[in-house]
Amino acid sequence: MSTVVLFGATGFLGRQVRALLADDPRVSRLLCPGRTELDLLAATPDDAARLLRAARPTVVLNCVGRLSGGYDELLRGNATATAVLVEAIVAAVPQARFVRLGSAAEYGPTEHGHSVHEQDPVRPAGAYGISHLAGTLLVERAALDGRLDGASLRIFNPVGPGTSGESVLGRAGGALKRAVAARAAHIELGPLGAYRDFVDVRDVAGAVVRAAFVPELTERIFNVGSGRAVTVRQAVAMLAARAGFGGEVRESAPASARSAGVTWSRADTGRAARVLGWQPEYGLADSIKAMA
Repeated sequence: MSTVVLFGATGFLGRQVRALLADDPRVSRLLCPGRTELDLLAATPDDAARLLRAARPTVVLNCVGRLSGGYDELLRGNATATAVLVEAIVAAVPQARFVRLGSAAEYGPTEHGHSVHEQDPVRPAGAYGISHLAGTLLVERAALDGRLDGASLRIFNPVGPGTSGESVLGRAGGALKRAVAARAAHIELGPLGAYRDFVDVRDVAGAVVRAAFVPELTERIFNVGSGRAVTVRQAVAMLAARAGFGGEVRESAPASARSAGVTWSRADTGRAARVLGWQPEYGLADSIKAMA
């Protein structure tokens, strides 16, 4: 039986991880520290180590992260928070399993038609991807040095229940709801021609739990995606149909700085299947239905 400490349990991804762990018979105790107990964006390794010594977890999961903000905010949310937990785990509970959530943005642009593998070159196109890559490399380095039993999951484009308004489909969903309520003739979004690998948030949670409890981590980085790529335009059209919006979708707004320059993204999920025994269960239609 395991004691699990889950950071970020109230976020888009963390809520689904928490729901799975709450029903998992392997979990004897689930602790979900909030910001009043430990704010990872401001904490020191000593702060985190004190909490972990008291909890004595066998698994530590980090679903805390930043999607937007300045360089400092992104680095604190996605790299520094990871560094704090790595140092704290090494000091307080060195035998604990550590799993953090990274991002497909770590890869940057990839060739059209290519399913990106964990061993492919990483060339993040912006500060968001750089910040997550730093966190991933810290975990990988600590594991290679024998200091940590940890892994990073590179999450592609998560969608489904509770989709964040900071994501492209979250923004589209909000715009469509407002347009339907106002009987508007059109909505305005950014360019929608890029291909993306949309993965259901419930499948992401399943991958996190798999990584938490697999007996041995023979790899340290795992792609978590659907293994399929569709244009954002196709996904928005599905969302519009679901919302009952028959108006025009204009692509006149500025592109997202987080994904600008990446026109194609699709995950090779073979490593996750082989090592973690994980594979996605939900299709994009299921995810969009759950967004409504």
